Amino acid sequence: MAQTNGEMEHSKESPEQLTNGNNPEGQEEEVNGGLFQISVKLPHEPYKIQVMVSSQEQVQDVRQSIVELPSTFQYTCFHLEFNGSRINDFVELSEVPDLKSDSEIVLVEDPYTEKEARMHVVRMRELVGAAGDRVDNLHGIDAGLSLHDAIAEEALEKENSDKDHSLSKYDIVGSSSLKTILPKAEAPLPKTVKSISLSPWNPAPYHLRQKGHLLYLQVTTNEGEQFQITSHVSGFYVNKCSNVKFDPFPKTVPKKGSAHSLLTLISHLSPSFNTAFEALQESNNKKDLLTTFPFQNAIPNSPWLVPSPSSNVNAHQPDITRSQESYLIAGVDNAETLRDWNEEFQTTRELPRETVQDRVFRERLTSKLFADYNEAAARGAVLVAKGEVAPLNPTEGRDAQIFVYNNIFYSFGADGVGTFASEGGDEAARVAVGKDVLGIKAVNQLDINGLFTPGTVVVDYLGKRIVGQSIVPGIFKQREPGEHQIDYGGVEGKDVVATHPDFVSVFEKLSKALRIKKHAVWDKDAKRHDLEGSVETKGLLGTDGRKYVLDLYRVTPLDVAWQEEEGSDAYPHRMSVLRLELVEAYWRQKMSQYVKAEVERRRSAKAEETAAKEKSSETADAKEEGSEEKNEEALDQERVDISGFSLALNPDVCSGQVPQTDEEKEQWAQDEKEVRETCDFLRSKVMPELIQDLHDGDVGFPMDGQSLSQLLHKRGINIRYLGKLAQLSLEKGARLEALSTLLVQEMIARGFKHIANEYLRNVPAPFVASCVAHLLNCLIGTDVNPNPRPEIDAAMREIYPEADFSFEKVTPASLRADIEKQVALRYRFTLASEWFNSLRHLQLLRDISIKLGLQLGAREFAFEKSQLPKVPATNGANGAGNDDGKKGKKKKGGDSNSPARAASPEKPAASIVPDDILNVVPLVKDASPRSSLAEEALEAGRISLMQNQKQLGQELILESLSLHEQIYGILHPEVAKLYHQLSMLYYQTDEKEAAVELARKAVIVTERTLGVDSADTILSYLNLSLFEHASGNTKTALAYIKHAMDLWKIIYGSNHPDSITTMNNAAVMLQHLKQYADSRKWFEASLVVCESLFGKQSINTATILFQLAQALALDQDSKAAVGKMRDAYNIFLNQLGPEDRNTKEAETWLEQLTQNAVSIAKHAKDIQARRLRRINMNTRSLGTKVQPQVGQSAPEASGAGNSSLDARSVDELLKFIEGGDASASRSKQKKRAAASNPKLRGSKKSSA
Repeated sequence: MAQTNGEMEHSKESPEQLTNGNNPEGQEEEVNGGLFQISVKLPHEPYKIQVMVSSQEQVQDVRQSIVELPSTFQYTCFHLEFNGSRINDFVELSEVPDLKSDSEIVLVEDPYTEKEARMHVVRMRELVGAAGDRVDNLHGIDAGLSLHDAIAEEALEKENSDKDHSLSKYDIVGSSSLKTILPKAEAPLPKTVKSISLSPWNPAPYHLRQKGHLLYLQVTTNEGEQFQITSHVSGFYVNKCSNVKFDPFPKTVPKKGSAHSLLTLISHLSPSFNTAFEALQESNNKKDLLTTFPFQNAIPNSPWLVPSPSSNVNAHQPDITRSQESYLIAGVDNAETLRDWNEEFQTTRELPRETVQDRVFRERLTSKLFADYNEAAARGAVLVAKGEVAPLNPTEGRDAQIFVYNNIFYSFGADGVGTFASEGGDEAARVAVGKDVLGIKAVNQLDINGLFTPGTVVVDYLGKRIVGQSIVPGIFKQREPGEHQIDYGGVEGKDVVATHPDFVSVFEKLSKALRIKKHAVWDKDAKRHDLEGSVETKGLLGTDGRKYVLDLYRVTPLDVAWQEEEGSDAYPHRMSVLRLELVEAYWRQKMSQYVKAEVERRRSAKAEETAAKEKSSETADAKEEGSEEKNEEALDQERVDISGFSLALNPDVCSGQVPQTDEEKEQWAQDEKEVRETCDFLRSKVMPELIQDLHDGDVGFPMDGQSLSQLLHKRGINIRYLGKLAQLSLEKGARLEALSTLLVQEMIARGFKHIANEYLRNVPAPFVASCVAHLLNCLIGTDVNPNPRPEIDAAMREIYPEADFSFEKVTPASLRADIEKQVALRYRFTLASEWFNSLRHLQLLRDISIKLGLQLGAREFAFEKSQLPKVPATNGANGAGNDDGKKGKKKKGGDSNSPARAASPEKPAASIVPDDILNVVPLVKDASPRSSLAEEALEAGRISLMQNQKQLGQELILESLSLHEQIYGILHPEVAKLYHQLSMLYYQTDEKEAAVELARKAVIVTERTLGVDSADTILSYLNLSLFEHASGNTKTALAYIKHAMDLWKIIYGSNHPDSITTMNNAAVMLQHLKQYADSRKWFEASLVVCESLFGKQSINTATILFQLAQALALDQDSKAAVGKMRDAYNIFLNQLGPEDRNTKEAETWLEQLTQNAVSIAKHAKDIQARRLRRINMNTRSLGTKVQPQVGQSAPEASGAGNSSLDARSVDELLKFIEGGDASASRSKQKKRAAASNPKLRGSKKSSA
């Protein structure tokens, strides 16, 4: 892939290194593979550079590579020429005649236009570090943050130090400091100039625009000199203006007072500039490029916890140009950023898709377009929510108002006009728009030729749900009397139904793909209409002649079983539909049943036939024929014709349709039966199976609300079943206690979200923080203050006489009652009587913050009286407090992790104060499709690897990686996922360096796109630690494990079921470092969690006891080692019987340890002396495991594993304990097959 890899390489290496680094052999291979090197001739120093390109990339990608190179930073306005003629930026390099390896293209500087000059100034400000933070209402504080570099730096220090490691003195069960997820304060970057801004003389008067004047700038150098600069079509020059006199013509002094690039001009004007600029680049190069790379195709994650405004990390700096940037970027009238979104979406969809190149170009454009649209729509939605956009229908009620901003049509996700009156009003409308986005995403993914969807985004912000859609041509058109506003489907509800022959073919393709049944519906006059989809799904013939599909919230049937089930109260709406994943799973199950039945039928038919033919003949050939028959049957099974199988569901059953004739009623009853069977499949099979898989440890365990939701959705389970799942997990007892706790926490958090949204919807913006802080105090701050009062500025309140301040009346008791009511209503679950006393405060605060888009200022929050600061304050997890020894006075510009505020005389103590809520970010649901081309390449690579075609498999997987990076850009969750999968593949094929590199990329991209403390980030860090250990960097691996454990404590708390594996891995790594005492602690901690989950007599517990006994032996505690080995042996004996290999192995160890206990004591002094001798232990036998992702099965993550306990023989270990020479045993170890531990999350299949 050209662009992104190009950018990454070029930014890190100087052009000379790139040139010299190419060996001729490699080059020949690259030309064959479409990669080759060209040289670019430059008008200024260094006059020539080499660039690596691909024949498939466009000329604009080469331009981008040039712009990113340190030696060619100054060029922004130029074109490229080859053989004397200009090359079009948008053609592929393969289309440029005669261009081949080592060709020379020429960079020619162009005259500037006003737009190019503005872009040049913006770019130069960024390059020289003069650009401050942009004004932004979409991306929150510290959006797209990565902590990897700080952790890696700490890891490197530990790796290079001989003494300690990251886990020495680590408190395994203690809480974790919130500093874990905050960026560390960095040294200020070298300053290159004091300021670059537009001059007060800007813009140029008309008569001087005729002479080529574009902008007037003002630059203040580090030396304190101020220069007035004219931006001219020919470049930039110092003019004669002063602050009071206007004379924008060239100044004769200094001599080098003009240049084509502003960067070059500043370097002439400021003697210290070049040195400072080099220092800035050096400083930037220390960071991993991925951590600073700008987002292109994804919205960065905004962390829920950020440094407080008083900390140096987020200090607000003066910058006059910040307010000028929107003009610099978008021009005087802002018209440059206006786009016809709908036309762009539809023309992109109509692009050719015949060749692979066509598809790459089309998908790349689609990905970029969706990203741009999602961002623009979310920005507009925030403005609509804040009341900054004038409605098109100001006389209507607030919920019915519609808006147009930036060519995007906005409306509220509320029932402003009564469309959903019978379905549940505002609640139904809110759900419908959320489901609509999912439906549109599914249609976009199917990519049906001739069927178009509007660009759609749903934004939740401050309690309001706002829908942003691209404007479909003809949607606002006034139709003739008698003509319907919609061409296909229900018109204004279900009373009038329209049909149109042009829609039948495209809707038929859509319905077939989504398993929707063609069925009849009846209008208010009982007239029958046959529709391909739900009556709610509408088709509109746009005035551009395209067929649009709208309102896709009913692509699956209603969950009839849920609707009919008696809850304590009626469910808030009638929009509870099944998930597409469930319909797909049900279809697969039915299909496999059909195939089995078909094979069975053929087998019995064949048996009858054979019996008839060969009644008399029973010869010696019977065996041979039997084997032939088996082969034929196997072929039969492969050849089962599935064209006879069909399963499609009617999405309109149980929603008010009235069939007229007996035949119709019979058909309708059949449709209803099929839907009920699907609902039953969800309840009787899917949910119990998930609970069983989690019970057996066959899938990764969820860590927080987000990973729990993902797991449920992947299985096709709706969130409304949280209560049912909680009941099922409670029935399973202690093993699933962690799951039931998580499910209850999720229900409480979601109940709180609905209540908070209700209040926030009508609260004026300045009171949002007071409202949220008060509600949070009523939920999680009652121990600190049992009667919290909201903090409200009375004077400001008077400005809003009509505002709704009902949140003031909320008390802890009323909020608890409301939450209980919400949980009973939405999840049909009754919370325990004292549920509020067993809340995990920090985890609940995090979950709520993520659900509401809150960004809180970091401090160690006090949720209990014992956590309130004393004077002097010394609070903080693990003792990492902020003890300044100063009394009550608060430092000016205090530390970002200042302790919880002391109760001042006038204000009672509170867990959360309004000042803690620094920002609210919008939550965006989009309809962006995934790249089918990149996924096909990955799937093909996987299949090849499974068939042992290693080289082909790896080529296809690398092709998929290249496609992912080209189509999505580097910073995208899909790319993070691929880096993660590839790193595991490389680890399994023993290519350790590649595994580490990809795992590192996975960590950074996951942090920046999904959050520094997301469940996926933890898993990425754990896998990176494993691969670092395998590469011999064990201390680095321990630093990553420590960070992952700290994150785990913040998002879940201690003792997560999956942490058993991690603790064991840490213990094994510590053994490798000969840190036996520390290793023992981690095995002991792992044992505690294991016993609490699986009981003291489980095989998992025995496995850990076995390892712990070895650790104790290594730690010279022979007596305890014998005791633990005996415990392990007894469990194996009881559970697996005396003949099992594990029982026998434990018995052998037990005998040897017992016999040698005396001699171990005797040799204790010897050991002390000899322990310093270096002994190489076989790390591969120590049972480290790849951490499965949440919801991923363990075998999938770890590959095949041998289930023997430990490959070290008793003699080897005892030899070592006694100080004997282990070199002889080393060669034996190498020959042994690597053995991995049995599953430690408690599979019933586990044989230890």
